[in-house]
Amino acid sequence: MSAKTLPPAVPIGSAAPASALTPAALISIDYIDPPAAIAPLVTTLYHFRCDEPVIRDIQPAAIGQICLFPHGSGEIQFADGRRDPNHPVGLLTPLSRATPIVVDGPFHAFGAALTPLGWAALTGLHAGEHRDRLLPAASVLGEDFGELGEALLNAYRGGTMSGRDCARAVGDFVAANARPVNPRHLALIVAVGHWLGASFNPDTAKLSGAAGYSARQVQRLVERYFGLPPRGLARKYRALRAAALLSGPYLAPEDESAISEAFFDQPHMIREITHFVGRTPARLSDPSMPYLAEMIDPRNLRELRS
Repeated sequence: MSAKTLPPAVPIGSAAPASALTPAALISIDYIDPPAAIAPLVTTLYHFRCDEPVIRDIQPAAIGQICLFPHGSGEIQFADGRRDPNHPVGLLTPLSRATPIVVDGPFHAFGAALTPLGWAALTGLHAGEHRDRLLPAASVLGEDFGELGEALLNAYRGGTMSGRDCARAVGDFVAANARPVNPRHLALIVAVGHWLGASFNPDTAKLSGAAGYSARQVQRLVERYFGLPPRGLARKYRALRAAALLSGPYLAPEDESAISEAFFDQPHMIREITHFVGRTPARLSDPSMPYLAEMIDPRNLRELRS
């Protein structure tokens, strides 16, 4: 596969100009609710299609994705300057910030967006040590998935399987291959979800003793499963939660007040949302960004349990 050479990217921490992003009318996305058996592991299955010659978007900070690309080649550029190609059968590791994507189209993709538990149960990798990469999936999930992925790509290209069916087949792989997580670690993951969902600015001291772990152990385990230490994780989800509320058609007064209190001032809010979501607050409800709207929808932040 030949990789596209990216043009100069939007500076990380700056808002993407509206003219630089592919508009909604040119994109089709199907989101498929995962079966109940894998709902704790997968936030959504998806099928993405855009037949433009060049596709530009920004991936908000997320936990991780299994992503297969039957059509389209390009790169994702990370904040440290590293660029990874979109391997046909890929695994996007947890992202620490919003990340630009540029692809030579047509661009079609299907796969599964993972929860923190799903990432751990499926990959076994330390989320913090492996964040911000797009890897060949077989290098982590094994050659069996590499072979399955190639078969799904061929079936999609040949028209014998739809994108929805291919995404569901990825979900079946998750169901069959997820491994048990240490019960105490699972209890900590649940406790962190409650902690994140309880406040826009949760007190890190309240995690001390969670699942019977010391503050130092909690620090290490949170980064292992969520990709960031507690303080950075709280920043990320504050921005994602605020963005999800601001992207809706109506902002309740109590939510507006909570968002105002969560940040030092408006410039601080703009910087944080741009850092983790890739857009300014004024553009979050832009109907030309359906992919963004879906990825920050509250139902796709199900790891937050208030």
